[in-house]
Amino acid sequence: MIETKDTIPAEKDGKYQFQLNYSGREVTCQVEKEQQTLHVKIDDNLEAELKINNDGTVTQTGGAQLPDSSIDFIKKHILG
Repeated sequence: MIETKDTIPAEKDGKYQFQLNYSGREVTCQVEKEQQTLHVKIDDNLEAELKINNDGTVTQTGGAQLPDSSIDFIKKHILG
């Protein structure tokens, strides 16, 4: 049996860009939200992938290791 993936846009899906304090400096953070996944690009050189869990928490699933404070900031900016 082939399982189809949910492709209906989730709430707040889309692209976001904002300033993030990373390593003691202000850098541009670009985030693309698709369903329960956040694709993060920081300062056009670091990339990471974050997963939005069912309980509302966010965990990193890949890419460059981000500090917890940056993950929390991204979560608050995208999810409110």
